[in-house]
Amino acid sequence: MSRIQSESRLSFLEATAIIVGHGVGSGILSVPYLASRNSWIDFIWIVAAAYIVNLLMHLMIAELSLNNGGLQFVKCFEIELFTGRLKKFFTWFAFAMLGLSVLMNVSGFIAGSAAVFVAWFGISEKLAMVLYYIIAAGVVFLGMKAVGVCEKISVFGMVAVIGILLVATLRSPTSPLPGHFIAPSNLLALYGMIAFSLSAVMSVPQVVKGLDGDVRKIRLSIVAGTGINLVLLLLITFMTLAGAGSSISERGALVDLSAHLGGWVAVVGYIFSLLALSTSLWANTLNLRDIVHEQTKLGLKLSWLAASLPCLVIAILGVQSFVGFTRLAGIIQVLTGIAIIVAYNRSRAKNPLAPVCGRFGSLPFQILVVAGSLIATIGSIIKVR
Repeated sequence: MSRIQSESRLSFLEATAIIVGHGVGSGILSVPYLASRNSWIDFIWIVAAAYIVNLLMHLMIAELSLNNGGLQFVKCFEIELFTGRLKKFFTWFAFAMLGLSVLMNVSGFIAGSAAVFVAWFGISEKLAMVLYYIIAAGVVFLGMKAVGVCEKISVFGMVAVIGILLVATLRSPTSPLPGHFIAPSNLLALYGMIAFSLSAVMSVPQVVKGLDGDVRKIRLSIVAGTGINLVLLLLITFMTLAGAGSSISERGALVDLSAHLGGWVAVVGYIFSLLALSTSLWANTLNLRDIVHEQTKLGLKLSWLAASLPCLVIAILGVQSFVGFTRLAGIIQVLTGIAIIVAYNRSRAKNPLAPVCGRFGSLPFQILVVAGSLIATIGSIIKVR
């Protein structure tokens, strides 16, 4: 096991908040529509299955990173997975693909958050993007500790917003939960979206580093962080199904709730969206910064610039909207997921004590995680009926 090297240390709450912040985003707001296309019973068992598989994957990633001194995926792949003459090529290819995926995601977070600034202040979209970038990306410039503190504050804010919406929903007329089965394809699509919504895999190495390799805290932080995401997902889905009923659309949970409860929900929804997108931006940019630094040795500040500035450019140019990137991102995700488990398998063979996963990191569970990744990818591109 390599020695952990980190720029700073995180408290347990800060590490947990980074997991929550990475996971909470647009995916959770999209789950209610897909849940409405399935029965409530099917939704419950699919959530349970997706959570178990995702939790196993997160723990395996933690152990893989711990065995390699808290390194991010690309360096772990280089050490554990890639060999031979093409080792450098595969390493840089993985770096490029993961980097592209994160850049496109973060550019979407900038565009979505800028829309809130436009609605609030009446400024131009491009100016809103620049202002938001300066404020949000500036948190990552300050380092891991600043991200952890801001994530912690934002998570408390999101929980408060969800609490307000839950009370408002229960005090208004409610609709029955969906109880009919439509098609197997809908089950797959729901699984894919839930798996995506609960995923915070790239932030796991930050937890490993920030908690200085403390196995007990790492394990508890991952369980708590993914568990909070699970509770938020269940509450948002229940509120939307009970509040909007059959009127649920693909526009997002808060839009449908606003139509049911009144315009004030849109204001609260803006706050939740801004917090959710910002926490995802902080986590993703911090991860990409470290990946760039580990691969190029540019230093943390220049790596931060290389990881964040292209996202602003992409958002301003509107490149993130081109059709087909979602499928490319899905392919990248499944290839990365499989590569992670193969790398973990090799790392576990060299470190059989398996302090993080124990027996739950053995081969049958590795196969289960790979199968879950494949199913989630199929679900993300399948047509919903």
